[in-house]
Formats: sequence, structure tokens, C-alpha cells
Amino acid sequence: MAIKGKISFPGDKSISHRALMFAALADGDSRISNLPTGADVQSTRTCLEACGIQIKDVGDDVVVTGGGFSDPDQPLDCGNSGTTIRLLLGLLASQGINATFIGDNSLSNRPMNRILDPLSQMELESNSNEGKIPVTIHKSNIKGITYQSPVASAQIKSAVLLAGLGADGKTSVTEPFLSRDHTEKMLKRLGANLSTNGVLSTTSRLISPLSNFNLSVPGDPSSAAFFAATAAIVPESEIILNGILHNPTRMGFYSALQKMGAGMDFIDTWEEAGETIGTLKVFHQPLKGITITKDEVPGLIDELPIVVILATQANGKSEIRGAEELRVKECDRIHAVCKNLNKMGADIKELHDGFIIYGPKQLNGAEIKTFHDHRIAMAFTIAGLVANGDVTLDYPECVSISFPEFYSELERLRQ
Repeated sequence: MAIKGKISFPGDKSISHRALMFAALADGDSRISNLPTGADVQSTRTCLEACGIQIKDVGDDVVVTGGGFSDPDQPLDCGNSGTTIRLLLGLLASQGINATFIGDNSLSNRPMNRILDPLSQMELESNSNEGKIPVTIHKSNIKGITYQSPVASAQIKSAVLLAGLGADGKTSVTEPFLSRDHTEKMLKRLGANLSTNGVLSTTSRLISPLSNFNLSVPGDPSSAAFFAATAAIVPESEIILNGILHNPTRMGFYSALQKMGAGMDFIDTWEEAGETIGTLKVFHQPLKGITITKDEVPGLIDELPIVVILATQANGKSEIRGAEELRVKECDRIHAVCKNLNKMGADIKELHDGFIIYGPKQLNGAEIKTFHDHRIAMAFTIAGLVANGDVTLDYPECVSISFPEFYSELERLRQ
């Protein structure tokens, strides 16, 4: 059954988290529209509110009143959101807040030392459960550092830069490859003393609040990727993705899709709030295998599960390497993808840092273990569209983490 039509997407999660946090640092009221309805961004909102930040709904928009951070009365529940806890660790450190962070079972198994280690170098006092939550931070006189990040991670980079906004001296972060750069773009625009030079970012203490702002959050390219992939592998499909973020650090999936031979036309692009936004048409064409290397992974880390699904339907060998970061996402996504695709009859080999896939291969229906991971659930829903037999998910509701409307929008577009 072909997929046809136009679709607009909830606001980009990465920008939405940051918009709420930076509005909390701003002078006066900031108005944000097109915030996604998913649980992750809601976790950031409720944590900020628990720290004394006033946030109210005005129609379909959210208005954040900056300033006034205070110690929360209860532990901050970050739910399933790694972005929430990791960025708030840096932000609240910069504001001298005492806080304890908790989360759900998935978040409880995710590593926090990658954030706590550089923050401890900045002389932040903290306690953790052997590098996992619960994590408690204590008001500290933090110092700027020069930090060489061992991995390209926007969460690590952002946490250190946000802590630097309240640190004595300059704070610099260098990463091996450029990860998504929304923190740098937004902070520069809002008046922070922040500079970038390739993979090096440097900031210093805020001497005045950030500027308040009005922002319509661009559509999330990671959510859009699942619909683009559907159009690419389901015969006779064609879809128009309206108003999605076209930041170069987030377009890795679409570059990969183009290399695989999918039909793609950029209908329009424009600039808004320092970011490029565009409308893209994707349509079905035969796909060929692809090689994705370590330096390409940061630009499509969240979309790799759906790239692997595409590779099962592509002609020839596909190889993805340097993606060991997938093992510390909401679940071990390398294992989850391979376990489920093996059940569906794919020709796939699990590597410590990625995958080797041979296609095209007819997939068969199967019972899919989502590991309560929204991107696994969405990827295997798409795999089910080209499978012989029914694909059933053990926990389809987990898509509400990022895209509660996913199933209804997919059904709307099926013809």
C-alpha cells in the first residue's frame, strides 16, 4: 500500500529542549511555538518548573519567564530523556542549584560519567550511583576548563558549554567530529559570549541574561526520517515533508538516503532564527547498498535504525561502522535492531560498532521487541510495511516519547 501526501512534523526535539532552557536564562518572557507533544520535552519543562521557572501555555504556544532559578523541593524526574538530564546537569551547575536527578528504568541504565567527568574537572561537586542515576549535584564555584571530548556528542558538548556560562574563566570543548550544533547557534544568537572554530567551541560566564525571543520550532528531521524512509521503500510512494529543519549537522540521514538512490527533490528552503528550514519531496526508486563511516555517524546517529531497515531492501552490501554510541541510547540499539531483523529473516551481522547488511531480502512478519525504545518501535513499524505477514510490537506506546501522532499520521497517508 503506497504512502502519498503531505505531512508537517512536531518541533525538533533537540531545539525544543534547548529553547526551554535558554528561555529560562533569558531576560523577560520568551514565546515558543510548535513544541512537540512527546514526553521527552515535557520532562525538560517540568524539571525547569520544579526549579522555579515560570512556564505557561498560551493558546498553542508556551511562554517562559526567564530567571529565578531555585533549588527543587523534590528529585527532578527526567523520565526517559537523556537530553534533559545531561543538559540540565550543565545548566543547573552554572546556576548554583542543588538538585537530584532521577528517571525511568531505561535512563537509569545510561552512563552519566561522560557528563560528570568534565563537570568534576570544572570543580562541580556531585554524587552518583557508580556513574548512573540517581545523580546529585551541589552548589559549587565552578571553573572554566579546556576539554577534549572523546566522542562527538552534542550532549557532552552542550553540558560543558552550559556549565561554562556560570564558570570562572573560559570554557572550551573540542570534539573529534562536529556533532549537532544547535546549542552554539542559539546561544550566539541570544547574546552569549560564544565562539566556534570547526570542532572547537569556547564560551565564558554570562555577564547579563540572554535576550528573550520568539521561536517557532522547525519540524523534527529525525521524526520525518521514518516517513521519508517509507516513501523510499514502498513502491509507488511519494511524500512531501513540510518545514523540516535542514541544519547541516542533522542532514546525514537525507544524504545517506540520496546516496542509496531514493528519489529526492528540495522544493524550498528558507532561514529562520539562525537555522535553515525546508520542504522536501521523497519518492520511491530502487535502492543500493551504502557504507557509513565513523565520521558520518554523528550526523545521523538517531536515524541509524531506519537506515538499517532501508539497507535490507537495497541491492548489495551495506556497512555501518563507528556507531558504538548506539549501544548507550535508550536501549542497545545495535543489539535491538539485529535481534529483531534476524527474527524477520534479514541477512545482517552484528558488529561491536555497527552492522553489515546484505539485500534485498524479503522480510517476514514477526513479534518485535521494542525495548521500550521509540526509534526501534517506529523503525520496525516501517519494516512491517514491506514484510510478508504481520509485524506486531510488544510496546507500541513508547513512540509517545517523541512522536505521539506517529501511527495516526502514517495511517492517514496510506493509500
